Amino acid sequence: MTPDRFEDHAWADIVPADLIELYAPYQRETFVGPRPALVLIDLYNLAYRGGAVPPASLLDQYPSSCGIYAHQAIEPTKRLIAAARAAGVPIFYCTSDHRPMASPKGVGATRRKKPAAAERLPDDFEIWQDFAPQDGDIIIRKQRASIFQGTPLVSHLNLLGVQSLIVCGESTSGCVRASCVDGYSNGLHVSLVEECTYDRHELVHKMNLFDLHHKYADVMHVEEVVAHLTSLEPTRMAAE
Repeated sequence: MTPDRFEDHAWADIVPADLIELYAPYQRETFVGPRPALVLIDLYNLAYRGGAVPPASLLDQYPSSCGIYAHQAIEPTKRLIAAARAAGVPIFYCTSDHRPMASPKGVGATRRKKPAAAERLPDDFEIWQDFAPQDGDIIIRKQRASIFQGTPLVSHLNLLGVQSLIVCGESTSGCVRASCVDGYSNGLHVSLVEECTYDRHELVHKMNLFDLHHKYADVMHVEEVVAHLTSLEPTRMAAE
């Protein structure tokens, strides 16, 4: 996207003009970087529990659900994954590692207290059925927010010659944010797909998109990213 459309995103209705002016030095052309991998952050069942309703209405039964925001992102994410598969782009999933004896007590992605109403189901952290991994995809199990922290992700990216990331998933303010910052800090170009990313509240989602876009990632629309992937030579990455 050209610099004149740099602010053409979801935060346009909440960010005041003086803040846009303050962040003007960050404006630039946005793009998908070379030799990308698709990184799907925490697209697990827990985020979709309770259906397409406001998350606040699910607090009693499904306090960790992203409700309607998760469900609104399903179709765009399916499009994104299909385009990545057709282009031969490596696909990485991540999910929480809750295996017995895997970590000391108190380890978690954030400092949120476990909701009193939460009762963990055996498949909470399995990938949502619409995004089922296929042969050749890689699933990273993590104990912290970032997909980079304490995992073999960097060595896998190096092996595949990946130079940039296309990121989506949940939550914008948590594991997506941490992963984008770490991606940038590891020298990778990061593109974050707006319509395929979500949180438990729109205000938090929009402000984190805004901040990530200006500092660490290129927030892009799914149409732009799919168009780029469609233009790539099929199986390019796998053949090299």
